[in-house]
Amino acid sequence: MTHWRLRLAARAVRRGGVIAYPTEAVYGLGCDPRDPVAVLDLLALKSRPVHKGLILIAADFAQLRPFVQEAAVERMAEVLASWPGPHTWLLPARAQTPEWLTGEHPNLAVRVTAHPVARALCRIVGPLVSTSANPSGRQPARDPLTVRRYFGDALDLVVTGPVDRTRGPSAIRDAASGRLLRVG
Repeated sequence: MTHWRLRLAARAVRRGGVIAYPTEAVYGLGCDPRDPVAVLDLLALKSRPVHKGLILIAADFAQLRPFVQEAAVERMAEVLASWPGPHTWLLPARAQTPEWLTGEHPNLAVRVTAHPVARALCRIVGPLVSTSANPSGRQPARDPLTVRRYFGDALDLVVTGPVDRTRGPSAIRDAASGRLLRVG
């Protein structure tokens, strides 16, 4: 992935666009989490209801701090030790975190990605909404061709890169209890 292509993706995100990009296991759809119009556009593309909430990915935990509070010290050590990597954690959302991200939940799902392309993109643009690139009820896309079949020209940009086809979507754990909510 060229730096030039990442800059194009960052420009699209900053202009309120929705992009697709590779993550650890599948392609993701992303946008600026602070832009309600972009988030609602992304949800409409997926036919995903806002009440379900979304995941944010970042290059490091500092990018997530404006959205979440830390868990108890011992649990936070476990969270931080799992990153970067394919581990999504539910952390308490800050009071100012928008409902278009949390849905009907008091927590926000967050991950510090280990994928080199997604991480480089987050370093340039900041945290991104990250949800699998598929319409609800369809299999997540694992390549750019499938992304284009699903969404055609509705996306502002598709960033290409490899995904680990042997891996499933990231595991999701509740940071308060440590309970596994989705197996990775």
